[in-house]
Amino acid sequence: MLSAVVPTLNAAAHLHDCLSTLAGADEIIVSDGGSEDETIAVAERNGVTILTGAAGRGAQLARGAAAARGDWLLFVHADTRLAPDWAAAVAGHQAQHPRKAATFRFRLDDPAWQAGLIERGVELRARLLGLPYGDQGLLVPRELYERSGGFRPLALMEDVDLVRRIGPIRTLEADAVTSADRWRRDGWLARSARNLACLSLWSLGMSEARIARLYRG
Repeated sequence: MLSAVVPTLNAAAHLHDCLSTLAGADEIIVSDGGSEDETIAVAERNGVTILTGAAGRGAQLARGAAAARGDWLLFVHADTRLAPDWAAAVAGHQAQHPRKAATFRFRLDDPAWQAGLIERGVELRARLLGLPYGDQGLLVPRELYERSGGFRPLALMEDVDLVRRIGPIRTLEADAVTSADRWRRDGWLARSARNLACLSLWSLGMSEARIARLYRG
């Protein structure tokens, strides 16, 4: 059984598209952190399980995983859409690598050359450092998720924190298409530089709470 968990916070603009692509999952859980827009209404219209609680992506993902019934967990951000072939790629991974985690290829929904450059940079980071981010989606056998300690209630870097504890991660032959709104809003270079700075500071031992304050300006 595959349970998909989607953390949300004022995610109404993208949530329907995200949930629509997850229709192949056996269970879909939206773990909300106190949205003030139409997020809950969108989730209700899509007929998914809804959890509410304190904000914080790490805590929201942990709540979703704890409530999920599946023996496989699929974590997907609300502004990400999985490609139509994702379910076949997941099924192949489950059959051939039943004890390993996997992620998807990172894509942005923008044809700009800057988007292509960022996609190649993400691919290089994931391949060389073994550090995919949460917006690539994360597929984990429950046994591995629980043995690793699961998501911790961090203010930021919850995805990197977990990835480092669950070992090697395969990249599936399917795309996770993420909204480029943040890059268009903040600037292609500025957004990517800030993400890289956060990862570097985390690697050097800075607390996630302090990084979060810097990240949010």
